[in-house]
Amino acid sequence: MDDCCEATRDVAQVVARGLAAGKIVEIDGLGTFYPDACLGLRFEPQSMPQVFLAYVKEDETRCARLYSDLEAAGFSPWMDVRKLLPGQNWPRAIQSAIETSDFFVACFSSNSVSKRGGFQAEIRYALDCARGVPLDQIFIVPVRLDACDVPRAVQAEFQWIDLFPGWNRGVAVLKSMVRREMSRRKPFGRTKRLTPRPPGAML
Repeated sequence: MDDCCEATRDVAQVVARGLAAGKIVEIDGLGTFYPDACLGLRFEPQSMPQVFLAYVKEDETRCARLYSDLEAAGFSPWMDVRKLLPGQNWPRAIQSAIETSDFFVACFSSNSVSKRGGFQAEIRYALDCARGVPLDQIFIVPVRLDACDVPRAVQAEFQWIDLFPGWNRGVAVLKSMVRREMSRRKPFGRTKRLTPRPPGAML
């Protein structure tokens, strides 16, 4: 069985288990499956801007606040602790979420800039995905949670948004950018990005 068929089977099993337990199951980039007493299940396709949030564990509280603010604005944010399901292959699920997102928001802080691990790997994977995005489109959006130094490689290519000292002002700038960019893309639809590496290569 090839990787594509195996991944499809795994997703189908996760959806079936979730629905059997009476839970709502969201598949990023696709839509949401709801248990339905009459039909067995109901599916609603994804239509909201999808925003992947990359962060380190130490910043989980602030990232959760950002998640809530974006969700309240009508966006579809992705955060591992909110979206990963029991039994999912989490490295592949994170890769897939990055690949299918409209925006990748990297949350930089004094906790994350020098920390090794998943956060850095996610940024590298997003940079690979960004190579498939048209040059005039915004995909990677760095935000600063505090007065940290943004890595030079990021400084060289991307303008960041500060979420301090005024959190609400920074979030308003981020929301405005997402809405403006999605409106600009609307005539062309979502950008399909090629997977930059084989499954499992990120972590």
